[in-house]
Formats: sequence, C-alpha cells, structure tokens
Amino acid sequence: MPFRFTELELPGVRLIEPRVASDARGFFMETYKQGDYAAAGLAAPFVQENHSRSVRGTLRGMHFQRPPRAQAKLVRCIAGEIFDVAVDIHPSSPTFGRWVGLTLSAENCRMLFIPSWCAHGFCVLSPCADVVYKTTAEYASELEGGIAWADPDVAIDWPVAEPILSDRDRQWPRLTALASAESVQV
Repeated sequence: MPFRFTELELPGVRLIEPRVASDARGFFMETYKQGDYAAAGLAAPFVQENHSRSVRGTLRGMHFQRPPRAQAKLVRCIAGEIFDVAVDIHPSSPTFGRWVGLTLSAENCRMLFIPSWCAHGFCVLSPCADVVYKTTAEYASELEGGIAWADPDVAIDWPVAEPILSDRDRQWPRLTALASAESVQV
C-alpha cells in the first residue's frame, strides 16, 4: 500500500504518510487514492480543493463548517512548514475540546485527515508556506464557524506567541460559548 495511516489521539483524525519514490531526478508520490483511503476507513468524497500561501507567524484558524455542509479535510503542506491542528468540537464526544497537532512540511510529505466534527487551523513555521487541502463539501459562507485560536480551555500549544491573524480569526468565540449555544452540531 502506498500509504501508512496512523490514528491520532482524536478518533478519526489520521496522519497519512505516503510512500515517496526518490532518485536523482526528484521524487514521485501518490497523495490520494480512493481505494486505499476507503480501505483505511476514509471513504471521503472530496469535492473542493483549496490552496493558501502564508508568511512565517501567520495563524489561520480555528475553522469549521456546520451541517448540512460540514467539511472533512485532507491537508498537506507543499512548500515550507506548518504546525497543523485539529480540535474535537462535537459536544457529545468524550474527547470534546481536546486537540492534536503535528508538523507538516514539503520535506516530510505527511498529510492530516481531519473529520468534519473538528475545527482546523495551522501556523506557519518557515519563511513562507503553501498549504493545499481537499474538502468533502463546498465552501458555504453562511455555515462557517470558528473558535478562538487562544481559547484557554482548549489550550493549544502553538509554537508562535504573537501570530499574524485575520480580523475574522481574532473574533471567534471560545468553544464553551459555542457548545452552550448548541451551535456546534457536526
């Protein structure tokens, strides 16, 4: 199999390591193969692909999209290096509010599968980073949501103290506010 799938601390969040064939010319790898992903329990019908470029210290997140168009994501960094994070935002989950994070880079070729019941975000560790991710639902602005990147109840150990944030990402509420309003239904 050209992929190694590793279940992380949050159920459904998977580290995916593709087999990379390298030689003097460069390298080749498969990044997605429906049959192999389905055999690993990741039968995700991807319908949209996004590409972002960000400078060192940029933090994008923590984002999610509500049903009926909740998005699972397959994330990879194709240039540079990022610290990628998933947070369980499903209120009835035993891991609600817990997070996992790992480094994705062009060099390590690792990918992260993030289920639709997770918020997602990343920060850039290199001078610049290009991130490409597939989603299982098309973007719907009316269904987008987020949680505060520095929510003390979630306590993500970000490797950047003063990130560069968008105005939108500065405004997201804490996870407890969302859960108490019952607005997180994934």
